[in-house]
Amino acid sequence: MIVIDSASPVPPFEQLRAQLARQIQDRTLAVGTRLPTIRRLAADLGLAVNTVGRTYRELEEAGLIETRGSAGSFVSAAGEQGRERARRAAAEYAAVIASAGIDADEAVRIVQAALAEGTAASPSSRTAQK
Repeated sequence: MIVIDSASPVPPFEQLRAQLARQIQDRTLAVGTRLPTIRRLAADLGLAVNTVGRTYRELEEAGLIETRGSAGSFVSAAGEQGRERARRAAAEYAAVIASAGIDADEAVRIVQAALAEGTAASPSSRTAQK
């Protein structure tokens, strides 16, 4: 279920993008799931068509969804590839932490700080970082 909080300082497209990305990443939306059309989702959520369109474009750029012309937009298998990339990066990070003699608590704080920086980045810089 998608909920847009009109009182939130977070723009509606970002709220929608984050919620859809989370549902894809936690597999609530399985690979191959057809997403509602942009117009349908905009109407359902009371958003502008351009807002939902921007969300879909950003999800597509991130590899989480793919658009198949008139067939619509679908959850992409590329999200699984991203998850596997993250697992490999985590294993490499763990090896670096071990070799540097950093304890697990500090390693987690370092990751949390990096994630906070990434979350605070603007959508355009997030896209550029990928």
